Amino acid sequence: MFMRLRFTFLALIFAISFGSFAQNVPTPKSHFGFDIGDDYKLANFSQTEAYFKKVADASERVKMVEIGKTEYGRSQPMMIVTAPANFAKLEQYREISQKLAHAEITKEEAEKLSIEGKPVVWVDGGLHANEVVGPHQLIETLYQLASRDDAETLKILDDVIILLVHANPDGMEIMSDWYMRKEDSTERDQNIPILYQKYVGHDNNRDFYMNNMSEAANMSLQQYVEWIPQIIYNHHQTAPAGTVVAGPPYRDPFNHVFDPLIITSLDAVGAAMINRMHTEDKPGYTRLDGSVFSTWWNGGLRTTPYYHNIIGILTEIIGNPTPYSVPLVPDRLIPNNGTPYPVAPQEWPFRRSIDYSVSLNYAIFNHAVRHGDELLYNIYLMGRKSIEKGSQDNVTMYPKYAQAVEDAFKASDKSRGGERSRGGMPAELYDSIYNAPANRDPRGYILSADQPDFPTAVKFMNALIKSGILVEKATKEFTVNGKTYPANSFIVKTAQAFRPHVIDMFEPQDHPNDFLYPGGPPIRPYDAAGWTLALQMGVEVDKQYEGFEGPFERMPYGEIQTPPAKTLANGSGYLLDARNNNSFMAVNDLLKAKVKVYRTSTSVDGLPVGSFYVSGGKKELELAAKEYGVYPVPASMPKGATLIQPARIGLYDYYGGSMPSGWVRWMMEQFHFEYQLVFPEEIDAGNLNEKYDVLLFISSGIPAAGSRGYSRSQPKPEEIDQKYRHMLGSFSADKSVPELKSFIEKGGKVISVGSATDLAYHFNLPVEDALVEIGIDGKAKSLSGEKYYVPGSVLEMHVDNSVPMNYGMGESAYIMFNRSPVFKLSPSAANKGVKPIAWFGEEEPLRSGWAFGQSYLRNGVTAFEAQMGKGKFYAFGPEITFRAQSHGTFKMLFNGLYK
Repeated sequence: MFMRLRFTFLALIFAISFGSFAQNVPTPKSHFGFDIGDDYKLANFSQTEAYFKKVADASERVKMVEIGKTEYGRSQPMMIVTAPANFAKLEQYREISQKLAHAEITKEEAEKLSIEGKPVVWVDGGLHANEVVGPHQLIETLYQLASRDDAETLKILDDVIILLVHANPDGMEIMSDWYMRKEDSTERDQNIPILYQKYVGHDNNRDFYMNNMSEAANMSLQQYVEWIPQIIYNHHQTAPAGTVVAGPPYRDPFNHVFDPLIITSLDAVGAAMINRMHTEDKPGYTRLDGSVFSTWWNGGLRTTPYYHNIIGILTEIIGNPTPYSVPLVPDRLIPNNGTPYPVAPQEWPFRRSIDYSVSLNYAIFNHAVRHGDELLYNIYLMGRKSIEKGSQDNVTMYPKYAQAVEDAFKASDKSRGGERSRGGMPAELYDSIYNAPANRDPRGYILSADQPDFPTAVKFMNALIKSGILVEKATKEFTVNGKTYPANSFIVKTAQAFRPHVIDMFEPQDHPNDFLYPGGPPIRPYDAAGWTLALQMGVEVDKQYEGFEGPFERMPYGEIQTPPAKTLANGSGYLLDARNNNSFMAVNDLLKAKVKVYRTSTSVDGLPVGSFYVSGGKKELELAAKEYGVYPVPASMPKGATLIQPARIGLYDYYGGSMPSGWVRWMMEQFHFEYQLVFPEEIDAGNLNEKYDVLLFISSGIPAAGSRGYSRSQPKPEEIDQKYRHMLGSFSADKSVPELKSFIEKGGKVISVGSATDLAYHFNLPVEDALVEIGIDGKAKSLSGEKYYVPGSVLEMHVDNSVPMNYGMGESAYIMFNRSPVFKLSPSAANKGVKPIAWFGEEEPLRSGWAFGQSYLRNGVTAFEAQMGKGKFYAFGPEITFRAQSHGTFKMLFNGLYK
């Protein structure tokens, strides 16, 4: 009894102490002039950042830190929220989180640290700036954590370390300023003229294994190197029609390389979230097959955590400052396992979405309070199991192996014509597949420093390093399995805690066949079905299936690598290898310095046709050797070399911004190409040859064949600032196509990628869609999903590397194929100046992902060039610039950017 009274007295003193600070925390209304969630009101980032600072200054529960700069140069904030007493030991708790996640300690030490430590929960908001609930719930959650003195909040603060992270400061500023610009609140809209992330807009959530964008790299550093939270909660919107919020657990399939404890932990956290919704009488939560979200894909803010033994949570919620209503969807009113507590159709104020979001946050915080030691120990346990798998023979249970068992059974004498018995199949079939040495996962990977494009291999390593992967580097020459590798080669072993991410970046994905019903249409993956980064980047990798050692130095976690610096050799002239992507960077520096640059017409000194030759520019060449990993080879002027000049490049874009074009904008800047954006009105105005030599059309924005124009929602010119009006207009068959055709015929060059290759049909070139069949009416129609389906996957195509557009490429290339166009050339094509420059062969081309009906791809043309008057048109069906990840095919674009 005495102890209970003493505890109550201490809790009261604690609450009074906390309350004294809570009284000084400014309310959102006192700062913004309105309550968070008021209709027709949005805060911008500048206001939000100022509020964060006020709260941090006023509360001992909050510390504000900058985790990096955004692409526009703004500070990206993270609010560390916990009890005041925990800040004195904050570094200790961070180290505990790191040690448990890396799992290089004993079981006994892990058990001890899981009790000593504090679970770390990450909550973000604002990644997609048009999803305005996210950043505003972040403001409200911060205020409530900093000001409330109820027992639940105090317990959360005492037992949990919370990281509140703004995922896209630039986007919030752009979107909120645009929405609030009109005095008449009923006329407010979110139809912004530019992307809400400087380069990639919505695709900022497709960058979390590559980490190209600053914001992604900033967050990955905190998630996988600095703090390594046990739970990462990523807020999004919107929910499926007729629901309020979609959340965990998610539908099948889940990826086969991460730990099954991830899936069951998602069940546990999801149960805490939906239970809180129901106890608070908040209907409309849907899960499982109630929404489209799965746990298959890597690359998103909440999905990449799975490959690091972290519980990644996504919710998609409804809500908007402009009044919104829950629509009537009768099927959603039937309670089922996906939606146990349906929501009735009703008006839905913005504030209610904020309240839902705060409750969902609190549900996760409370889960961490109740299961903190389990969360800390489980991340260690998953990491330990990963290390053990990487230290011994292991076969991942891919769908292809289950199919191999089926095939073996059908081919055996015991199958009775392929019919299995009630007891299943003979157990020896399991051993023949799942214990077969040929099916083992690699123990490690070696990336030799002597490969032709080693700088791209370094970029691949940095993508892994930004994701917290342990990388080693050779300090001197070494030999493994009879092959000798030079110093500075990289080694990535799978005996590490984040092994699932290592396997996922190096090995092909094997997406299961996923159809609505047997023989029915395919169920579309949430994003890509296959993405193997090593293949996309075209790096040379040697896989090792036995343990190996050498003179290897462990790189510190998170330490970015650079190619070895070399001193420029003496010479009167130099060759630069066309296989090295960074050679284009060096060439562009040389051309800007007015140095003459040539391309070879034959192989010279072991370097392929199309390599570069210069006889000046020592300063630029020294920089290339020191920083770019481009090592000029002394040589004399090759015979037949052709002088090149920088082309005047126009990159097509449109009002609202094109994400595929935005990725290429970023790529061009990284490789030092100068360019101008071109919008429909400028194309329609004509005289394009006066300003441009090359025009680029990357995927979206071109109307399909037979369509008159590509329409997007646009405001009237008088409704927007003058600086945005040149972006208005639409590409049309009537006006734009004739001007573009004239541009080519007068000597211009047009390069099209992905769906933009529809230009070929607008130009009436002798090519046809290869992915069609003739219907009973005699007309061609697209293949149905029951016959052919290839979502985002990695395929392999043949390449004609003798043509200038493919200089530096090998005889084949891995490509990102995302429901991409494939062509068939008409018999008259050759006579009309049209020839293939890349194609599929007789073999099935799938290398990673999912491809159903591959026979339809056989001998299909993936890229071609067409002579049109004095100029040329190029069509690349595959995504050769896919999200700035597919470095292995960048040269196919870069080669076309000179004249």
